[in-house]
Amino acid sequence: MNADIPRTKQNPEPDSLPNFHTHTALCRHAEGMPEDYIREAAKAGCSALGFSDHCPWPSESAARFWPETRMREDQLPLYLTEVKKAEETARRGGFRFPVYTGFECEWDASMRSWYKDDLLGGFGADYLVLGSHWLTMDNGYHLYIAEVTDQPSLLHRYTDQTIEGMASGFFRFLAHPDMFMSGWKEWDAEAEACAKALIAAAKDLGLPLEVNGFGMIKPPNRTTRGIRFQYPYREFWELAAAEDVKVICNSDAHAPSLVLQNARHAREFALEAGIRPENIMEDILQ
Repeated sequence: MNADIPRTKQNPEPDSLPNFHTHTALCRHAEGMPEDYIREAAKAGCSALGFSDHCPWPSESAARFWPETRMREDQLPLYLTEVKKAEETARRGGFRFPVYTGFECEWDASMRSWYKDDLLGGFGADYLVLGSHWLTMDNGYHLYIAEVTDQPSLLHRYTDQTIEGMASGFFRFLAHPDMFMSGWKEWDAEAEACAKALIAAAKDLGLPLEVNGFGMIKPPNRTTRGIRFQYPYREFWELAAAEDVKVICNSDAHAPSLVLQNARHAREFALEAGIRPENIMEDILQ
């Protein structure tokens, strides 16, 4: 039995839903371009759509930052143009939902100027998302958090690094804050301590946490508590619910057909975990 799967539907689904976590083929591990997502979003009942593909890095630094999972710097104008085309398609088609341009970013303090002056400033992104996938090691290597399975010191360093990014003021929400459970798997004292630290930081900063629906369709983990989603992880969100933090429920869509499907599942999960409906944000930019 999957202990994470919602067992009852205590709250009706709204007629339309937002999604502020959307990727495109430019990141090299997703399908479709912005116009493809716009059309599917209109059919699925979208209230707001934000594109947040993995941000490029300055060319001189790109080789250090997982270049195989993101667009190149010289593709950035294409991305912006394609999102604007999609926005125009939505307008011409009478689709009554706003379209936003954003980026999902890792945290690396050396890139503060790139986030603030370039992505938000020069390129005019509507928003940035903090997607904390890695831990920056002393040698500059970026360790994928799913590879941290049994080293508490690394898990706590990752948590501290993520909170540093949260406190930067550059980001509208923290994506998949419980992603560390994809590798850690077992809910123990170390996991709980990290979860509480992230939740406390989010509450202090007024930064929403994302219930991420993409983790619900990834291969599940076998744990001592049963078969579990990699994320969202129920115990994490029960703690978040108890602290009344704001949340956003997103798809993290990597294919047009999933543009709202994962968000619906994420919202249902959030409600089942005890997140109050009034704490679920519908538009992070209004």
